[in-house]
Amino acid sequence: MKKVLLGLSILLILALAACGGSNDKSKDNAKGDKEIVIGASSEPHAEILEQAKPILKEKGIKLVIKPYQDYVLPNDDLANGDLDANYFQHIPYLKQTVKDTGYDLTYIDGIHIEPMGVYSKDIKSVDDIKKGTEVIMSNSVSDHGRILMLFEKEGLIKLKDGVDKENATLDDIAENPKDLKFSPDYEAAMLPELYNTEKNVLVAINTNYAIQAGLNPLEDALFIEDKDSPYVNVIAVRSEDKDNKALNTLVDVLHSKKIQDFILDKYKGAVVPVDGEKNNIKVLGFH
Repeated sequence: MKKVLLGLSILLILALAACGGSNDKSKDNAKGDKEIVIGASSEPHAEILEQAKPILKEKGIKLVIKPYQDYVLPNDDLANGDLDANYFQHIPYLKQTVKDTGYDLTYIDGIHIEPMGVYSKDIKSVDDIKKGTEVIMSNSVSDHGRILMLFEKEGLIKLKDGVDKENATLDDIAENPKDLKFSPDYEAAMLPELYNTEKNVLVAINTNYAIQAGLNPLEDALFIEDKDSPYVNVIAVRSEDKDNKALNTLVDVLHSKKIQDFILDKYKGAVVPVDGEKNNIKVLGFH
């Protein structure tokens, strides 16, 4: 009987231990370091995160980077708990995702800006753009206003008076003297290939995809956004984790002089760090 009771006691202890483990949401590895899993575009985001790894290790945080090649899965995986945070998107894209999916996502802070560029293999200057030229752009609605503002700045189109330009659509074009044909039908990852294969077209390419394709945005773009673009790339998290200590430590590290210097040296102005003062983020807000 004593053996039976002893066996039952052991089983009860194991069961309680298992229950306790299931409620422990921390991710500590064998060395006792806190582990955080961050989804990121391969370039430049994952490259920047790699530079943060040793600094975080000194602070007792193990950084695991999960690379992505698209703009949809990182938010899906963040929302369902496969990631602790992601780093690939600007605020308008995150806002649009939340609106479309109902995901309870937000961001901690901005890290860098990637100026959007317009590229062409055949057209060498704005003056050489012929009437009826096709403008190939991504199907990401959150980028449309950004691209249209870029074309308006170059004097190629004019948007309607009073329109919210950051959220402008093709329907908001008031004047288009060159009768440019905007084609917003393509996945962002396809744009560098279209730049290489399509003749006499303009292609608006996100900087991370331009870099992956071997383009230098500052040298190869026909025209490009100013460095003060408000489209800040952020560390996105589930709302419940906005004050998570390890994730906020990651943001602090990414704002450090060492990481900012790496960004400036590596990307030569094609990727511009922000200083963490939230000055750029206040331009757009979130909620």
